[in-house]
Amino acid sequence: MQDYRVNARSPSLPLELVNLLGLVETATIGHIEHLGFVGDNVRPVVPARAAGSAVTVAAPGRDGTIIYRAVDLLMPGDFLVIARVDRDDIACVGGGVATAVKAKGAHGIVIDGPCTDTDEIAAAGIPVWCRGVSAKTTNRAFQVGGSINVPIACGGAAVLPGYAVLADNEGVFVADVERMRQLAEAAIIRQERSSRVRSHLASGQSIFNFNPEANP
Repeated sequence: MQDYRVNARSPSLPLELVNLLGLVETATIGHIEHLGFVGDNVRPVVPARAAGSAVTVAAPGRDGTIIYRAVDLLMPGDFLVIARVDRDDIACVGGGVATAVKAKGAHGIVIDGPCTDTDEIAAAGIPVWCRGVSAKTTNRAFQVGGSINVPIACGGAAVLPGYAVLADNEGVFVADVERMRQLAEAAIIRQERSSRVRSHLASGQSIFNFNPEANP
């Protein structure tokens, strides 16, 4: 018997945090944090960057119903984060899901599994991060259950409903809202310093002569 568990959604990210994350690179956070990175070769379908609030999905087998149930719950600014429970090669996101997610005003999709219909995903204009491409897909005729807004593991990262998601060409990073805010503020300071370091190196000077206290 199918078991669909659907929990209440978490609050959306504050707009000021979304705007702050628009200035932050995941690779900068990688210099100062070791947890929260979605790995397992999860990459963007097309170059993209986005930030939003996690709506989590635990999606087993070939059941496409759980994905569309999650889509119906999305609100503007959300990020659909999908854990492929069976770690298989079944694509649960294609052109139809991408179009529906875009229409809800969500900011992106992350899957620790493959997608399909890459041309349609690109045309839909919704950023998607996934682990490769597959012609084998989910179908709403296969109803085996699943869960929405539960703690999941996506690409080795723990993701709770309402976590802040930051995704760009280098990867995907997730954290609780306050931790993400702390890291974003620290990352912006580091990025400003890195910009000065690059200017220093571009002038032909040694990294060992760089003075971090000097005025920009």
